[in-house]
Amino acid sequence: MLDYKVKIGLVPMRRNTTDRPKGTFLTWYSAEQRGEKFVKYIEENFTSDIVSFVDSKGLGHKDLIYDESSAADIIKRFKDSDVDAVFIINCNFGNEEAAADIAKELGKPVLLWAPLDDEYYVDGMRPTDSQCGLFGVSRQMQRFHIPFSHLPCCRVESGEFKEGFLSFVRVACMVKNFKGMRIGQVGARPAPFFSVIWNEGELMEKFGVKIIPINFAIIEQRMNAVLEEKPDEMKEVEEYIKDNYTLDNLTPPYIERMAAMVVMYKRLFEEFNLDGISAECWTATPIMFDGLAPCTVYGILNDMGYLISCESDMHCLMTMVLLKCATLGEGKPLFGEFTVRHPENKNAELLWHCGPFPLSQKAESGVDSEARLVNQRSWFRAKDGTYTVARIDQESGNYMILPLVGKTTEGPQTHGTYIWAEFDNLQKIEDRLIDGPYIHHFVEIKGDYTKELKEFCKYFPNLKVDTELK
Repeated sequence: MLDYKVKIGLVPMRRNTTDRPKGTFLTWYSAEQRGEKFVKYIEENFTSDIVSFVDSKGLGHKDLIYDESSAADIIKRFKDSDVDAVFIINCNFGNEEAAADIAKELGKPVLLWAPLDDEYYVDGMRPTDSQCGLFGVSRQMQRFHIPFSHLPCCRVESGEFKEGFLSFVRVACMVKNFKGMRIGQVGARPAPFFSVIWNEGELMEKFGVKIIPINFAIIEQRMNAVLEEKPDEMKEVEEYIKDNYTLDNLTPPYIERMAAMVVMYKRLFEEFNLDGISAECWTATPIMFDGLAPCTVYGILNDMGYLISCESDMHCLMTMVLLKCATLGEGKPLFGEFTVRHPENKNAELLWHCGPFPLSQKAESGVDSEARLVNQRSWFRAKDGTYTVARIDQESGNYMILPLVGKTTEGPQTHGTYIWAEFDNLQKIEDRLIDGPYIHHFVEIKGDYTKELKEFCKYFPNLKVDTELK
């Protein structure tokens, strides 16, 4: 199951220089003061239910890491604590060797930062030179081929620091959950859809993804067990459907089966410890369950935190996981495809699918803001705002991600679940999709997380950011 909690190891560093009195160049005294200040501020202002820290207290000289010995101590502490990322803070010039040793040994996302050098003595001496040292630390990282992120030189109390640090937390969450994902594969692909073909061996080799095959014999068995048991949770889902949707031509037996399928899939996630499921929704599900359409079921599960991609689109499921983690679990990714152009706006496109959007993302007012169930499929327009629109895909073993930003706009009312999204240049996007390797399925989520997607790719060299649209 996806885990959005991020544990970060804090590494305040100094250059291993000869101790000098206060008021002279690169003092231990100034580095100690800064290290204590920064660690205290970060722990007090960024600790939450999601973010926690492991510090260097009791290690090195005055809690500062500065040589091979102190680096070894912090590495052991971080391994024992199972940190998800490392934050290296240059309290003065820093230490290139120790920084690289820590980063290389741990193999976790690394954030570098040089606090603003704003202390100057009347005799002309400077006690820190943190920015200058950062250039050496970053070069050492490059020599060891260690991917890293960095913050601009700024004050720890600044909005710039907060924005950059929280962005890194999102990236760390994405990295933590992406590598080694456990994905359930339910059924095969829809027979006409060659476009969703994927390579299991490559996903395992390049990203450590483990595919768990789940055939429809298992689905049928588990579904029948829920229908026979009729647990309270199933009854709660039935009431949820009745309370939140206007029901068009939907008979009670179908509501019951939809509710049973929600419970069945939840149990599959827990039984097989899955991070997501790529499912054959048609034609298999309607055939197996007397015409039952799973679209709304997927939306309900999404609202519960369980991600399922339609039409056996494995690459879209992987993208859904990434964008969910980019929001630290708060956002609800939409499975919506590039469908038709806007009849009047040359840069607007219908991002649509037959009904799998989560109900929490329904527009609050305006056209199509009422949630309806028509032929077991949700019909409503999603919330207005800015959306990240992205997809992972591959060609000949080369994996790429296309990150886009669209803003909702008005457009004709239609069936299913949808938004009309306006882009800077839709023709360029159309050309890129035609040229490949992408298909029409994309994932949308509220907010702009394109920066995080690009930064994430630093830590997965087998996944490249598509830059063709720049």
